[in-house]
Amino acid sequence: MGLGTWSWGNRFLWGYDETMDAELQEVFNLVVRNGINVFDTADSYGTGRLNGKSELLLGQFIRDYPGSDRVRDNIHIATKFAAYPWRVLPGNVVSACKGSLRRLGLQQLSVGQLHWSTANYQPLQELALQAGLADCYEQGLVRAVGVSNYGPKQLEKIYAYLDKRGVPLASAQIQFSLLSWGTAQQDLKSLCDDLGITVIAYSPLALGILTGKYSVEEGRLPPGPRGTLFKQLLPEVAPLVELVGEVAREWGKTPSQVAINWCIAKGTVPIPGAKDLAQAKENLGSLGWRLSEGEVAELDATAASLKKSMVQNIFQTQ
Repeated sequence: MGLGTWSWGNRFLWGYDETMDAELQEVFNLVVRNGINVFDTADSYGTGRLNGKSELLLGQFIRDYPGSDRVRDNIHIATKFAAYPWRVLPGNVVSACKGSLRRLGLQQLSVGQLHWSTANYQPLQELALQAGLADCYEQGLVRAVGVSNYGPKQLEKIYAYLDKRGVPLASAQIQFSLLSWGTAQQDLKSLCDDLGITVIAYSPLALGILTGKYSVEEGRLPPGPRGTLFKQLLPEVAPLVELVGEVAREWGKTPSQVAINWCIAKGTVPIPGAKDLAQAKENLGSLGWRLSEGEVAELDATAASLKKSMVQNIFQTQ
């Protein structure tokens, strides 16, 4: 399991405020002390004037980590380069990578990733982005490369291109949870297994729906756009949320821990977020145990029976 930092710097969806920084440092310190050493971020994380804030915070937290240099040196940062419309040349991706390195205070990224594919609307730009990612690898700016929001067809294409250049494709991120377990996820996971690519599961808690903390009937909804989505979706997915809660009670765990553990049981590396120490501690409780095959199968069947599932990322390709 890693830790996703989408919420760090994001006011619009996650209500970030700079007064949270001290506790976020504690979150970082806690998870690193407990063996989490993979952190996922992006150059676009952070809203408005806070654009890039997630990377800046991670860089600061690494420098201020009170533990040993040995532990600090084993922290791995995976960041994503946005396919902004002005990034039309391979050199633009290289420049983006160097910008991320500056914000993080690093000499090399563990994984540099394309945040999404432009193949559906700007196919020529997609070729430039792929070339730029390979250039980052060849110049030693990244230890490995990955992609995000690529479906099986586009993944095969970029895999073939990178393979010709001698660049191994290490990872593929996709929205992956009990509420995002459709054909796109299953086909991508199967292909990645065949190609030896690690699947990184983002939004493993479906923006929080799978935590069991929210209810339309009781008026417990998050503020902002998540609340609007939850109001529409929660009644439709109630059987799954109830089952996750039942399994959690049997294990003495929380629904969040069951949902994350399910992602691990599926052979992915989930990257749940954490805005505070309570969430970080809860995430850590997802480790050290494993759902049975029967429990996974029951959860799968209930998820498959739902008429609605999580809204998919608009940048997800086939």
